[in-house]
Amino acid sequence: MADADIHFYFDPVCPFCWMTSKWVRTVQAQRGYTVDWRFISLRLVNATVDYDAQFPPEYEAGHTAGLRLLRMAARTRAEHGRDAVALLYTALGDHIFDREPVPDTATDHGYRGTREFVEPVLAEAGLPSELADALDDAGRDEEIRAETDEALALTGKDVGTPILHFEPPTGVAFFGPVISRLPGDEQALELWDHVIGLARFPGFAELKRSLRERPQLRALGVGEDDVGTQEDWHGGSRRQKR
Repeated sequence: MADADIHFYFDPVCPFCWMTSKWVRTVQAQRGYTVDWRFISLRLVNATVDYDAQFPPEYEAGHTAGLRLLRMAARTRAEHGRDAVALLYTALGDHIFDREPVPDTATDHGYRGTREFVEPVLAEAGLPSELADALDDAGRDEEIRAETDEALALTGKDVGTPILHFEPPTGVAFFGPVISRLPGDEQALELWDHVIGLARFPGFAELKRSLRERPQLRALGVGEDDVGTQEDWHGGSRRQKR
């Protein structure tokens, strides 16, 4: 989808990425934008990181599950086209984040990268179950790594997910925005215009605070009308620096 209005680089296990994707879909529906859903792997971004020192215990299993899901998404794109990736990501996000709370354990987070988890997701998306064979296909990692590098080349490496590129190839690109609440239709457009306006300002680099509310996602124990507990994040992790 070379002429897409937005390139959205996602990792399917990132809750903030999922929140941003729902906001972008709200904007897309009102503005008529086309979106190309592309890949960025948190497991590959953090390939040289000491997970035990930098992240809570469940993160390595969760990030590895995300890489496995991206392998499946890459095969989906190759065999069924880019529009099928949008359907798959929607179904994955719904099953991962918009369901009942999931314990913060390596077993529960790793389960998201298993055939048992993904087969109902594929069925919901109208995609064949044999796509789950790609979960173990490390041969697809080169493609995912190349797309991850493509995303990071747009923003620099000290970022997380998602990365958005508006009006590629020459338009603005940025990490985020990181949001914990889903805006309504009018607010969604207002936020979009502010974000794009800020990103387009020559020389602008960063506007950030590490305090974040837990996103309004059922899997994180926060209802859509609730406000999540505020936590201080460092480098994409809730674990405080030692």
